[in-house]
Parts: sequence; C-alpha cells; structure tokens
Amino acid sequence: MPRLLTCLTLLLASACRAGGVEQLERFEFEHAQMGTLFRLALYAPDAQRAEDAAAAAFSVLDELDARLSDYDADSELSRLSAASEPAAPTEWIRVSRDLGRVLARAKEISAASEGAFDVTCGNATRLWRRAIRERELPAADALAAALSATDWRAVELAPDAASVRLLRRGMRLDLGGIAKGHALDRMLATLREQGVDRALVDGGGDLAASGAPPNSRGWIVQVRSGFDASDEDWLVLREEAVATSGDAFRHVDLGGRRFSHLVDPSTGQGSVVQCAATVIARDGISADALATAACVMGQARVELLWSRFPEAEIRLLDLTKGQASTAQSPGFSARLGRE
Repeated sequence: MPRLLTCLTLLLASACRAGGVEQLERFEFEHAQMGTLFRLALYAPDAQRAEDAAAAAFSVLDELDARLSDYDADSELSRLSAASEPAAPTEWIRVSRDLGRVLARAKEISAASEGAFDVTCGNATRLWRRAIRERELPAADALAAALSATDWRAVELAPDAASVRLLRRGMRLDLGGIAKGHALDRMLATLREQGVDRALVDGGGDLAASGAPPNSRGWIVQVRSGFDASDEDWLVLREEAVATSGDAFRHVDLGGRRFSHLVDPSTGQGSVVQCAATVIARDGISADALATAACVMGQARVELLWSRFPEAEIRLLDLTKGQASTAQSPGFSARLGRE
C-alpha cells in the first residue's frame, strides 16, 4: 500500500557520546515490508544491542502490516471493511489499539482537509490500481458505486477509539496514505523500549527520527522533488518526521490527461494535481497523511492545512499549469539547511 515518494537521502556519520562515557557505533539494517524497503540507522554500544533492537522494531512493523494492509484479505483492516458488505451500519466492532489510533488520526486530518484525505476511498483505489495496470479509465457505473461508499464521516469511532462502526454499505478502507507513518512512530517507540534513543527510520522515503546522533544537532537528510535533478534541499531532523508525496515518479496518461497514483476522494480517480509535497511534523503519522492531503488539495487550497496544523511545516511545489510555483507555510524556509 505504499506510494512512491520523492527522494530523501540520508547523510549519516559515526560518532561517540560526548565525554567518552559510552562509545556508540552506528548500525544500519533493512527490512522489506508494506511494499517498500524500510531502512533503520541507529546508535548503540555494541552489535548485539543494535541487532536485538532492530529485530524488535521490525517485528512490530510486520505485526502492523498484518493489521493495516488492504492487500491482505485476512488483515484486521480487511475484516473490518468486509463487515459492511452485508448491511450498514455495522455493529460496533472492537479494534486493536493500532487500528483505532490510525482511524482516529485519519478522521482528524480528513476533517481539517475538508475530505482531501479520506481512508474510505478503498473501492476507488482498487478501481484506480486496475486503471493504471490496464491503462483504461474506470467505467462510469463502477466509479459511481465506489463513490457512493466513500465518506470519511461514515467511520464512527467510540470516544476511546477502541470500537468502530461503518455507516455505509460496502465500504472499503485504505490506509495507504497514513499506515506507513504510524509504522515509523511505532518502530521508534519500540527502539526506545529497547534502550536505543538515537535512531532514524526510513520507510520508502518517509523518515522519522528520535534523538540526534552523538555530537550533532540532528539527522541530516536531503529532500528532492523528483521533477528536477538539481532541485534539492537539506533538513536537520530530531524528534520529528518528514514525509514527501507527489506524482513525479508515479502517474499515468489516460484520455489525454495526466493522473497521479494518488486518488482524489472527490472524483474517485487519480488526482490531476501535478505536484511534490514535503511535510515536517512532530510524528510520522501526521507527516504522512498531511503530505497526501497537500497533493490532492493543490496550491489553491493547501494553505488551509498549515492554518489548521500550525505545528507542521508544509511546502507544495505545483506544476499543474506547466510552470512551477511554490506555496509553503511561513516557517518552512527556516528549516532548510544543514546547520
């Protein structure tokens, strides 16, 4: 369920803890999951501590995929969607803490983005995946049926997010724009439980960082839009996340129009906004979802996001009209640079 993101390149350096109290070494690990490659860089006093921590983090990642995948018919998410097929509203259904957390945050961002982000567009997502494979626009009746089951307001959560019910028949949920960010957050939390508090996780281009490498202010990452090889910026991350989204690498031309792989919930088809978004936020789940929302909203509406999420920094490069234009939150430029 991943989306192909703009390129973020890690710039890492080995170091030791100040004062020589404890020598720390940098270790790197990789694990394929959620349709992409997760890379983990961490600092630990020895290889055994690093390997144990990485194994625990990747175990959590595997568990999350089993819960949140819309590709797996046996996942917790798929079983929840299937409950709406006979009739709606469904009964109240108990969900895991992870699924409840993701659905609660999804509703918040859906409301703030006025539906530009919507995890209930799973039926439309399936149609659009097929359209990309077969290079043919979805049939009008199939698209109408998918849209009839799309409405973020039709996911009702109990106050503690431990139970959910779906209010429309045949709803299908797709967490492709938010699950990976949640996975980054959970992996960092697991590493902390293992005694590793200086780490950075890269999930196919989305990154989340805990503490800084020894003797540095943070993790230095390079951000590229994908539209221009010379377009690059640098960010320093510490106890926060950065996510990127866009159609530079994944788009399709159908019927004389260019469509993104990202589905616009208002049309049920790929977004026609040609763009690249970068979002810096306090956690991965927010950065991931806001980057998706920004790309669907486009330059005309993206300001709404940073007005409603002042703690996040957002930049959107829009090339829809053939000429690049940029919209960004007031504090974004101050975050650029290696120092």
